[in-house]
Amino acid sequence: MAASDRMVLGPLVGSIDQGTSSTRFLVFNAKTAELLSHHQVEIQQKFPKEGWVEQDPKEILKSVHECVERTCEKLQQLNIDITNIKAIGVSNQRETTVVWDKTTGEPLYNAIVWLDLRTQSTVERLLKRIPGKNKAFFKFRTGLPLSTYFSAVKLRWLLDNVEEIRQAVDDGRAMFGTIDSWLIWSLTGGKNGGVHCTDVTNASRTMLFNIHSLEWDPELCQFFDIPMEILPKVRSSSEIYGLMVCFLKSGALTGVPISGCLGDQSAALVGQMCFQDGQAKNTYGTGCFLLCNTGQKSVFSEHGLLTTIAYKLGRDKPVCYALEGSVAIAGAVVRWLRDNLGIVKTSQEVEKLAAEVGTSYGCYFVPAFSGLYAPYWEPSARGIICGLTQFTNKNHIAFAALEAVCFQTREILDAINKDCGIPLNQLQVDGGMTNNKVLMQLQSDILCIPVVKPSMPETTALGAAMAAGAAEGVGIWSLNPGDLTAVTCERFEPQINPEESEFRYARWKKAVMKSMGWETSEAPSNGKPE
Repeated sequence: MAASDRMVLGPLVGSIDQGTSSTRFLVFNAKTAELLSHHQVEIQQKFPKEGWVEQDPKEILKSVHECVERTCEKLQQLNIDITNIKAIGVSNQRETTVVWDKTTGEPLYNAIVWLDLRTQSTVERLLKRIPGKNKAFFKFRTGLPLSTYFSAVKLRWLLDNVEEIRQAVDDGRAMFGTIDSWLIWSLTGGKNGGVHCTDVTNASRTMLFNIHSLEWDPELCQFFDIPMEILPKVRSSSEIYGLMVCFLKSGALTGVPISGCLGDQSAALVGQMCFQDGQAKNTYGTGCFLLCNTGQKSVFSEHGLLTTIAYKLGRDKPVCYALEGSVAIAGAVVRWLRDNLGIVKTSQEVEKLAAEVGTSYGCYFVPAFSGLYAPYWEPSARGIICGLTQFTNKNHIAFAALEAVCFQTREILDAINKDCGIPLNQLQVDGGMTNNKVLMQLQSDILCIPVVKPSMPETTALGAAMAAGAAEGVGIWSLNPGDLTAVTCERFEPQINPEESEFRYARWKKAVMKSMGWETSEAPSNGKPE
């Protein structure tokens, strides 16, 4: 490629996509939205006790450094000038909670991951202080039920149980943030002037944020007993937060603005270009998240969905809301079949096993490893596999695991249809699991509507790149509907009759009922008599 050809690419935007199971850095052409290069690193999850899920914040930061470094090397091999990267966006696993020391830059404890269940007793203790033990007491302020899922209870647990954190708070050294805040603070200088901020979408998942006033809520902070001075400043999803400080040997990207920040599910909504009221997408990652844009009005669910902030694409732009159905375990069930049961060596093999039988043969798998999220919000549920016979083999279990992802999506779609009153006529999908064609066909069969997958499945990273490129002071990516690139898609149409679909769904619901009420927090923690 000659030097003159390089210029044709025009401005580029980088995107840090920090998910639950991996970190990626991707670079897009701001004019065509084409993905030019990327690098991915898997992240270790630690399970120190049953129900506990942690990650090392330093490993997460190191993985970002590595992904940026490798992607830049790949771009240089393609003869693409990396000085054309004019902005960087961040998208992240939401709710995962980090507390660090602003004087040393060191985390004071591992990150407590969104899936973690250690806070069940914290939730029960807090519920006793609420009239009628009503989980939905703060729903109209936060959009969320009181649950182990959200950051406030994780932060409360850290303050109750980690002496170093209590001490740092007393000394005025502690900073709290979700993963976006930890990354932005670290990448813009860390202890030497790093910017401590978050965006409205991530703030809306803490349970400390008023989704109407768009501010930290003093009464909520008082209820959870969280000192407000440790919280990050809340910004829009698209503005310049700060400039990258050098960490690459080459000095590349130094001074490039970080100008987009969206929680991963909001980022996917933007990347799927669901800017119209009523448009929806489902992301299949570690968990499964279906978001439906409700425009500038917050809609409150009667059917177990969350009300969340979809995006606010600029300081002076309006905030848009979404209804969200959250499923804790989707891709994680495949990882479990691989790492815990050892019935496959790679995640891709699950598709092959399932395809060989084409049925679960009456076997149903409810992967309630972290209780059930939407629409049940039942923390006492645990995973079950039922309907087993002597005929059942690992192929049927693999098929049942994929079917479980689809049934959980169907439950959420039913709830969204009831809340919105207008049934979705197709489902836009994205995320790592959408590469599994058996899963996508199953999903269409179980929903009885077409499933539409964009040919470029990295919509989460794309959404963060769009927000970064469109920010005031960057202005290299237009979000005007007329300027957005048309996306080529693959469609999956239903291939079974609706009666069969309904029969299987009814059996699934029966299995879900059997998974509930399994766990009580009164039990001895190690499962042995005390």
